[in-house]
Amino acid sequence: MYRISTADFAALALVFLVSCVTDQGEEEGPVGIAPNALEYLNALNPNALNPNALNPNALNPNALSLNALSPGALSPAALSAIQDPGAAGDLSRQLLSYVVGCALTPAQSFRFSWTDGAGTVRHEVYWGLIGLVPSWIDKPLGQTDQQWISACLASRTNWYGLSVTISSRASHPAIDKTDSPELASYTRMEGAFWGNLFAPTPYLNACYNAANRDHARSLARECAAGHLDASGAAQPCGMISIRGTCDSYCQQLNLRGMYYPSCVNHLTGSPDSTTRVITVFLP
Repeated sequence: MYRISTADFAALALVFLVSCVTDQGEEEGPVGIAPNALEYLNALNPNALNPNALNPNALNPNALSLNALSPGALSPAALSAIQDPGAAGDLSRQLLSYVVGCALTPAQSFRFSWTDGAGTVRHEVYWGLIGLVPSWIDKPLGQTDQQWISACLASRTNWYGLSVTISSRASHPAIDKTDSPELASYTRMEGAFWGNLFAPTPYLNACYNAANRDHARSLARECAAGHLDASGAAQPCGMISIRGTCDSYCQQLNLRGMYYPSCVNHLTGSPDSTTRVITVFLP
């Protein structure tokens, strides 16, 4: 596995903040996942069901920018992070694609080009998917939205870098699936994710459902359950801290939408509760 340097991540964040655009149809079609690809695959709402294969090593919180879009702010250093033809560039582009997917809607996209080691120009188009913060295009990211983006990135991280379709649920309108038929298809609650990658001291937390821990691991979903090492000890996915069982750290499950309304960072002292929590269900 490779890691993104602090400088690369700072540049990547700047690129995202100055280069996201709303797709108006004037450029070529999407490269990679089309906005409706998940709907065709799953016959379910693509805003709730999403593939997740974000490498834990791409979760580098240093120097994230909160600024609104500024077309004149793009610099050579910012572009170099996502145009790097090496392994660091691969992680930068992967992280960027997941940030765009979490924040923007399927009508919005991020477009750029880079040149690989063989001299071939690659044209990238990253489409929005979930639409948690589509307004990030034209205004700074507030604290509430910081937490939604952070929870989304944590929930879509995979220890193995494998894509596993999940059902993401929360009180956020974009993924509040109260009374949706999807609730009957994805019935095994994996756990929940919350945190803030943009905080002065960045953090990501996860909790697990003890009854489905083995099931989650059988589907290669281990960032809430924990990855078992050779000694049998549960290891976290990068900086995602496994707090414990969701029953201990979160408010009682909302039975209509099947999500945790809030979770705490600590069981003692100041609990530091947040309602920006994404609960994940598996088939």
